[in-house]
Amino acid sequence: MSQTAYRTHHATEVTEQLVGQKVKLAGWVDRRRDHGGVAFIDLRDNTGLVQVVIYDEEMARPLRSEFVIQVVGEVRLRPDGNENEHLATGKIEVVAESIEVLAKSDALPFQVSTALENESENKLPGEDVRLKYRYLDLRRPSMQRNLKLRAQMSKAARHALEEMGFEEIETPTMIKSTPEGARDFVVPARLVPGSWYALPQSPQLLKQLLMVSGVERYYQLARCYRDEDFRADRQPEFTQLDMEMAFVDQEDVMAMAEKVIAAIWKSAGYDIKLPIQRITWQDAMDKYGSDKPDLRFGNPLIELTDYFKNTPFRVFQAPYVGAVLFKGGAATPRRQFDAWQDWAKQRGAKGLAYVVFAENGELKGPVAKNLSEEERNGLKEAVGAEDGDAVFFAAGRRTSSQELLGAVRVELARRAGLLKPDDFAFTWVVDFPLFKPTDDPDDDDVAVGHSKWTSMHHPFTMPSKDWIDKFDKDPEHAMSDSYDIVCNGNEMGGGSVRIHRDDIQDRVLDVLGITPEEAADKFGFLLEAFKYGAPPHAGIALGWDRTAAILAGADSIRDVIAFPKAGGGRDPLTGAPAPISAEQRAETGVDYDPDEDED
Repeated sequence: MSQTAYRTHHATEVTEQLVGQKVKLAGWVDRRRDHGGVAFIDLRDNTGLVQVVIYDEEMARPLRSEFVIQVVGEVRLRPDGNENEHLATGKIEVVAESIEVLAKSDALPFQVSTALENESENKLPGEDVRLKYRYLDLRRPSMQRNLKLRAQMSKAARHALEEMGFEEIETPTMIKSTPEGARDFVVPARLVPGSWYALPQSPQLLKQLLMVSGVERYYQLARCYRDEDFRADRQPEFTQLDMEMAFVDQEDVMAMAEKVIAAIWKSAGYDIKLPIQRITWQDAMDKYGSDKPDLRFGNPLIELTDYFKNTPFRVFQAPYVGAVLFKGGAATPRRQFDAWQDWAKQRGAKGLAYVVFAENGELKGPVAKNLSEEERNGLKEAVGAEDGDAVFFAAGRRTSSQELLGAVRVELARRAGLLKPDDFAFTWVVDFPLFKPTDDPDDDDVAVGHSKWTSMHHPFTMPSKDWIDKFDKDPEHAMSDSYDIVCNGNEMGGGSVRIHRDDIQDRVLDVLGITPEEAADKFGFLLEAFKYGAPPHAGIALGWDRTAAILAGADSIRDVIAFPKAGGGRDPLTGAPAPISAEQRAETGVDYDPDEDED
C-alpha cells in the first residue's frame, strides 16, 4: 500500500507513466546539489531515489542531508542528455510545488547517502560505531536490501512448507536446562527462589514432543540462544528455520528441505538444480579438509601418507601426510612463502611445508633437501603437478592436518578470485559419526555427559541402521543417520533422524556417561513421552542468519541481522549487557540461600 496520509507514491513508483501528474512523496534528503538558482535533491525512501527539482530558493534553503520531508510536485521528463541510466527513476524528475520539513537531522556520525554506496566500503567507520548507530547504518541501501531479502526468504519458506502440509507452531523461550552441546543462558525465576529457566539452544526436545503429540509436520522461525565464547560470525542469539516430520526417514527430510531451499533461492531470482549432490563426511574430510566443503572450485587434497611411509624426513614420519597443489605457485617470491608460514601459525599450526617445481624441472624449497632421491623423483607425478607449480604439505594428526590443508585450499582459491558470491555450490554431507572424543583439543563444544565420548550432533540422534545393534560396543566407529546442508563452504543447516525408542535412547545415554537419574532430571519429560507411543520422526534446521548471508553475498552474518551483537556479546546500541540495581538483584532471587531459609 503506497498511498498514505504522507504520500501517494513511493520513490521508485514515480515513472514515465506519471508525467504531467501531481504526486506527494515522503522520505529523507539523500543529498542536495545547487546549480545557479536551481536546487536538486535526491529524495530517498526504502524503495530507492527520485530527483526533485526546486526553483524556489526560499523553499530549498533549509533543507539538509537526512532531513525528513514531504514533497508535493508534478512529474516531468528530464531534459535530453540529463537522464541517469543507473537509476530506476533516471528518466523523470519531480518539480516541487511545496516542501514540508517533517523532522530535522543533526550532522550524522557517518554518511549513509546512496551517492556513497558505490564508493569504497572503507569510507564506513568501524563496526562498533556502525552498531552503536545501527538505525543509521540500516538506512544504507545495501542494508535495506539485506533486510528485504531476509523478509522475502521467510515468505518463500513459509509458502513452500505450507504447501507441503506443515503447521507453524511456537515453542516456549523459557525452558528447563537440557544438554545440547553448548552453555545455556539462564534466567532466575523470581517466584521460585533458587530456581532458573534456561533459554533454548534450539527447540530440539519440544519439537520431538510435538511429534509425539500427533503434529506430523511442524516448522518455526525459532529464536535460539547459546552462551559460547565469542568467535567471528557467531551470535549469542540467532534464528533458525526449524522443521520436523513424523513417519519419515532421512530421504524424506532431505527431499523436503531441497524444495524449501529451492523456493528460498527462487525468491532472490536464482534457480537451483535438484536433487543436490551428496558427499560422505569421510570423503569431505579426506578430499577437502572440511565437513563443510566449498565446491565452487576443485583442487582436492592429496593424501601422501603411504608415499612417505619410509621417508627419512622426520616431519613426514607422521600418522598423516597430505598436500594441496598451488597452481603456478613457483613464481611466488620467498617473502610470500614466509607470509604463508605466519598465516599457518595464526591458525595454530607450527608452519606450512612446501616445495616448488621450477620451470626447469628442478625441485626446490626447504623440504626438498630432506627427501630421498626416490621421493623427489616421483613427487611431481604423485601430486599431479607441472613445472611452475608449488605444493603445500601438512603432517601430523589426520584431522588437524586435513583441516589446515582445507583452509590452504580455500585461501588459494580466494587469492585467485575463484570465490564468487553469486555462484552457489550446494552439497549434502551425510554419514556422520554418531560420537566424537571429548579430549579433542581442536573442539570447543561442551561435552554432553561424562564419558570419553560425546555426541557429534546431539544425544537424540539415531544410529544408522547398520549400527543399531552394535553402536555402544564400538562408539569410535559408530555412524548416525544425520545430514548437513552446505553451500559455498558454509554449513547452512543440519538434521538427523531422531531416536524414538526408549531402549535405544537409554543405550546412547549410557555411552555418553549420563546416568538414568541424571537423564530423568535433565530431560525426563521427553523419556516419559517416549513411553506413550512415539512415531519415527526426523528433521532439519537451517541457520537463518547464515542462509541469508550466503544468499546476500554478505561477508558477515551481522550484515543480515537488524540488531546484532558485537564481540563478546556486547550491544553497542543499547549498552547490554549491563549491571542491574541492588533492588532488581534482590527481587530475582539470584542470591537465594536455601539454608538461610531453613533457619
